[in-house]
Amino acid sequence: MHIMTVCLGNICRSPAAEAVLIRRLEQAGVDDVTVSSAGTADYHVGTGPHELSVEEGEGRGYAFSTVAAQFVADDFEAADLILAMDSSNEDNILALVRRPEDEAKVVRLGAFASDATDGVRDIPDPWGLPRDAYTRMYDQIEDAVNGLVAAIQDGTVQEVVAAQHALR
Repeated sequence: MHIMTVCLGNICRSPAAEAVLIRRLEQAGVDDVTVSSAGTADYHVGTGPHELSVEEGEGRGYAFSTVAAQFVADDFEAADLILAMDSSNEDNILALVRRPEDEAKVVRLGAFASDATDGVRDIPDPWGLPRDAYTRMYDQIEDAVNGLVAAIQDGTVQEVVAAQHALR
């Protein structure tokens, strides 16, 4: 399985989600899943993650090795699951859908959060905000990634995705 995490510029939320997911999958002993990230816009293509995202992430034990890339329609071919950070990112990804199979791969990461029964949570963009916004971002990402890894382990990923699709 290949999972892509996607935000707007691919320098704050999606590289953070990628790093958290890689680490949590390793900790869970899940070795048949690969992870990458991208942004819906091309603002930062080729640059590393935002320094506050890296500082907060490294302080939590995460490693960063990717550079920003833009999500394009061909990415639907490589990914089995595409995790949008918020509804705007989700809409931008869905605008590139070429067939129903593409749409079926797209879900917000917040669908896997512990409080998702109250509705899917967006992970707000911390860009331009103080450091505590990055702390809150990681708290939300870690919670949702824990739910995602549990769903991968118990085989319920598609159930969660289908439940969110029913709300669209």
